Amino acid sequence: MTSEEILHINEYVFGLDIGTRSIVGIVGYMDNDKFNIIGNYTALHNTRAMIDGQIHDIEKVAETVNLVKSKLEKQIGFQLKNVCIAAAGRVLKTYQVHVEEQMETNQVINKDHIHLLELMAMEKAHEKLNKELIEGNAYHCVGYSVIKYYLNDYTFSNLEGHKGNKIGVDLLATFLPQEVVDSLYSVIDKCNLKISSLTLEPIAAINIAIPEQYRLLNIALVDIGAGTSDIAITKEGSIIAYGMIPMAGDEITEQIVHDYLVDFETAEKIKLKLNKVKTIVFKDIMGITHKVSSDEIYNKIRPTMDSLAENISSKIMELNGGKTTNAVFCVGGGGRLKKFTNILSEKLELPNERVALRGYEVLNNVYFKNKSSKNPEMVTPVGICLSGINKDNNDFINVSLNGEKLKIFNNNNLTLVDIVAYKGFNHKNLICRRGKDLHYKLNGEEKKLRGTTGEPAVILVNDKVVGLNHPISANDNIILREAKHGITPKLLLIDIIDKYEPYNIYINDTKLNLPYKILVNNTDKNMDYSIVDKDDIKIYTDYSIADILKIADISVDDTDIYVNGDIKSFQYKVNKNDRITIKIEEEQVKDTDDDISNNSASMNEAAITQEEKVEVDNALQIKVYVNGDEILLDGKKSYIFVDIFNYIDFDLKNPQGKIVCLINGKNASYMEKIGIGDKIDIYWDK
Repeated sequence: MTSEEILHINEYVFGLDIGTRSIVGIVGYMDNDKFNIIGNYTALHNTRAMIDGQIHDIEKVAETVNLVKSKLEKQIGFQLKNVCIAAAGRVLKTYQVHVEEQMETNQVINKDHIHLLELMAMEKAHEKLNKELIEGNAYHCVGYSVIKYYLNDYTFSNLEGHKGNKIGVDLLATFLPQEVVDSLYSVIDKCNLKISSLTLEPIAAINIAIPEQYRLLNIALVDIGAGTSDIAITKEGSIIAYGMIPMAGDEITEQIVHDYLVDFETAEKIKLKLNKVKTIVFKDIMGITHKVSSDEIYNKIRPTMDSLAENISSKIMELNGGKTTNAVFCVGGGGRLKKFTNILSEKLELPNERVALRGYEVLNNVYFKNKSSKNPEMVTPVGICLSGINKDNNDFINVSLNGEKLKIFNNNNLTLVDIVAYKGFNHKNLICRRGKDLHYKLNGEEKKLRGTTGEPAVILVNDKVVGLNHPISANDNIILREAKHGITPKLLLIDIIDKYEPYNIYINDTKLNLPYKILVNNTDKNMDYSIVDKDDIKIYTDYSIADILKIADISVDDTDIYVNGDIKSFQYKVNKNDRITIKIEEEQVKDTDDDISNNSASMNEAAITQEEKVEVDNALQIKVYVNGDEILLDGKKSYIFVDIFNYIDFDLKNPQGKIVCLINGKNASYMEKIGIGDKIDIYWDK
């Protein structure tokens, strides 16, 4: 079949496996269920342009890609324009975390609660990741799996529909660095190619090694390369975890280098012959020829193989929630080493037949012109091609979020939660929460102010209102407006006091408004104190006659005090509306100095007003001047300083410093008499 016939009948697919030590290119097409490869070529990097799967020198990698591209174009006879590629699994980072969330009493757990719990866990995993990162590196979550849920600290398989005080989750989240994708795009752009599909290398390998019908089983795929071993886990139809260990075939090659004093290339050839011949002949760096049995070499490298198997098995257990998988499939060149799968099965405590090398048998439906190409090293490159053909299954897709274009990995179960995690939205802002209720005690009585309701988040996909578990597809247009939470009520002490009736008593028919005494948690607080949850507030009055005389700035000696007509001592505790009678002689009225005035103000400057008398005989009208304004006093036989407060607007309840009271330039008390034409000054000394 000519190239022209192939293009006419089927569309070709060009796949590139850009690895740490080599780049493999494959061109093929599907013919019914068979993938026919019409060209394949492998080129080694001349320099360390890539390290651990990450492109370090874009120009050098682009040169090697161009070499592979030109060699393939000669093989197939036409120009290549589109390419399928994969991001290296070895740069993925995986973190297992546990988070908990308190629930409101009698709240039924729904899907949004569960998705937000998972989002909390992904945020925590991202925090762990950020602690390890160099500043400026950006990683994005490309997949996560739930290990187990918790309800009130008990393990649950499904939380939906239950009620409880606390929910929790153990979750495994996987992240890919943004620069990996960006550098791949840069290389491909320099080669005048267009990316038609971008997947992850472990996904590409799984597409071949673990078909869909096997993924209900808990299986580990291990791709043992040169520098790293990549791991992917399947369970219940999905790929649930990815991981990597920085150890693979090169460690074994290096062991041969040291044991037999050969260069790396010679050691690599020795390693590849171990499975093929019983005796291996080679020269060391001194030029001495050696003839060594494969068994001897195998015994030398066995400790390194044990170490590699131990590290792989530990990582599988970690990714799989602390237990082994049902089976393990190995691909890549490192897994082909003699008896390695048996060593790995011992470490995992699995039967030997449950740890198998996948190569020729999983490529049954792949046709190579050169049949010797059917080996484990070709599993990932072929998988990349097939991912391109079936790119609806696994790919990086484009979506729009609030007008921003995003390229995000499609893990076959992509939902809005994945988009939210990718962009780093705070999970607390996605579900409307009622403001917390304010609970407090007032004189021993339980009180509660309800928090306000908020506004729910607005989530639209292609102009349709959806929930957080809504599936996402390529080119979806997403609008997300965060919820507005309800407000916890704010209550000041003054708000409580304002609802209390004035606590008035009368001294010689003059009304005195006493301030309430206030304790919050047995501590004095200002009127602007904001009540917090569980505060214990006590509001009371506990004034003796001696206290009141001090407040009113009255000094008396050896004088009988009458309360409601009965004689009382200075220690008598007054009650609301008590009438106190004192015979006040002129010489007993004490001038108020600055300190006494300040003491009065600091006790909330009780508002003192003169009770108006009805039908007063021989009432006088006198003219005085208050703060420069002319005031006419009317309705009484005589006037004292406190009467002025009935004629002016002066707020004594909210002190603004030290109060100054002057009559004709001299300090005056509240009880001092006022005469015609007196000049009165009242102000706060701040």
